[in-house]
Amino acid sequence: MSIELDLYGARVMRPGGWDAASLSLAGGVIVDGSVGRAVDLTGYDLLPGIVDVHGDGFERHMAPRRGALRERDSGMVAVAAELAACGITTAVLAQFWSWEGGMRGPEFAQEVFAAVDAVAPTVPVDLRVQMRLETHFTESFAEAEAALDRWGIGYVVFNDHLPHKRLAEGRTPPRLTGQALKSGRSPETHLALMQRLHAAGAEVPEALDAFCARLAAKGVRMGSHDDQTSEGRAEWRRRGVFVSEFPETLEAAQAARDAGEPVVLGAPNVVRGASHAGNVSALELIGAGLCDALASDYHYPSPARAAWRCVELGLMDEAAAWQLVSEGPARVLGLTDRGRLEPGLRADVVVMERETRRIAAVIAGGQVAYMSGPVAGRFIA
Repeated sequence: MSIELDLYGARVMRPGGWDAASLSLAGGVIVDGSVGRAVDLTGYDLLPGIVDVHGDGFERHMAPRRGALRERDSGMVAVAAELAACGITTAVLAQFWSWEGGMRGPEFAQEVFAAVDAVAPTVPVDLRVQMRLETHFTESFAEAEAALDRWGIGYVVFNDHLPHKRLAEGRTPPRLTGQALKSGRSPETHLALMQRLHAAGAEVPEALDAFCARLAAKGVRMGSHDDQTSEGRAEWRRRGVFVSEFPETLEAAQAARDAGEPVVLGAPNVVRGASHAGNVSALELIGAGLCDALASDYHYPSPARAAWRCVELGLMDEAAAWQLVSEGPARVLGLTDRGRLEPGLRADVVVMERETRRIAAVIAGGQVAYMSGPVAGRFIA
C-alpha cells in the first residue's frame, strides 16, 4: 500500500538542480500540493531513485556456494532488500544464458527468471530481467527465445566470452580447470565445447542476423557488451542492437555517441578510477561526454558512490552526476515514468544524509523500501 506524505525541510533534487520546496507523494506517484501527513526532513536531501540498467550482484544471494542453496525466492527477497538499501528503486538483473554453464547456464537462468516472476509483485523495488546471451551459443537460440517469451523479458544483451585467440593458436585457455568445475564439466569436456563453438564461428553472423530480426519484431530492446571497434558497433547497429554496454575503447564509445546510441558504463570502474580488465577508464569516457548511464555491474553500492565521485573530480555538477544513475538509465530502458522528481512520475525517492551522503531511507513506487537510523523517528513522530 502506497503512503501519502508531504516531505518538507529537505533539499530536493529537481531536473534543474536543488530547491527547497516540499515533495508530496500519493497513490504511488509524486503529486502537486499537500496531501496530509507532513514529515520534517531538515538536514536531509531528496533525490530520484536509482535506476540500475545492468547488475549481477544478485548472484551471491541466489547461489552463495555452488550447490549450497536452492531457495531461490528467499534469495531474491534478499536481493530486493539490498537494492533498496543502496538507493536502487528499479533494477535490471543481468542473467547470463551461456555455454559456460553453472550460474551462467540456461538451467540456472530459468531459476532466476522464475524467482523474479514470483517475487517482483511482492516487493517495492521494481525488479526486471536482462538476458545476457552468448553470441556463439547458437544451438540454444531457440530455447533462449522461448524463455524470453515465457517470462516476458524485453531486454537482451550479447556477449562473447570465448577465448578465440587462444583457441585459434591451439593453446589451453587460462583458468580452464576452475571454469570447468563451475560448469560441472571435466576440463577436457569444457575445452572440447569451447573448441567446437569456436570452430563454428563462421555460422554465427547469419544466426545472429535472424535471431535479432525476430527479437526486433517483438519489440525487444537489445544491446552489445564490450564493444571494441567502430566497425563492431556498426555491425550490431545493422542488426537493431542499439545499446552499447561497457565499451572497452574510446573509439567504440564515440561511434555509439555519433550514431545517437546510448552508452552504459560501470559504476565500479568510476569508483575505482580504472577498469579492472585494463580497458578504457569510465572516468575518461565521462569526461569526454560519452556516458548516458552508470550501472552497478557487480556491486550495488557503486552507482550512488560513482555519482558523487564524478562531482568530487569536477567532471560535472551534482544534478548532472545523479542523472547518470537515475534519469539517464531510465531513458536507456525507455521508462518515461521515473528518474526525475516531478508530478505524475513514480514516487521513487532516496532520502540521503546531507553531511555523510549515506542513504537513510528509500521509497519505491510510493512504498517504504528501506529505512534505518534516526530518520525513522522523523517518519513515525
